[in-house]
Amino acid sequence: MARVTSVASLGRSGVQDWVIQRVSALVLTAYFLFIFGYIALNPDLTYTQWSGLHSLISMKVFSTISLVMLLAHVWIGVWSVLTDYVTARIWGPKADLARSLLLLLVAAVVLIVGVFGLGIFWSV
Repeated sequence: MARVTSVASLGRSGVQDWVIQRVSALVLTAYFLFIFGYIALNPDLTYTQWSGLHSLISMKVFSTISLVMLLAHVWIGVWSVLTDYVTARIWGPKADLARSLLLLLVAAVVLIVGVFGLGIFWSV
């Protein structure tokens, strides 16, 4: 049975990955609460106000940090699930190939979302 290594792990250890996920969850919670609060406090929100909010450099930075945290959170979560459940014991001898292909697919999605997200945030 092949051993799953941490080559695709974001941190150098499980503890670092755990900390990254917890910090990213806090940042994402703060971002969600800010956006929810902004919408709740502006019931007659117009496109001009929304665009104005997102044209502020502080909002662009906050959005960028939140996007990076989201992508890190997703990567660590999916990597953890795949390394736990796509194993030779469950999937058979093709588990390593299946896990590698699934990780490659997730990496491509993370990269595409990251590039498009940054393009959207910084083009306003």
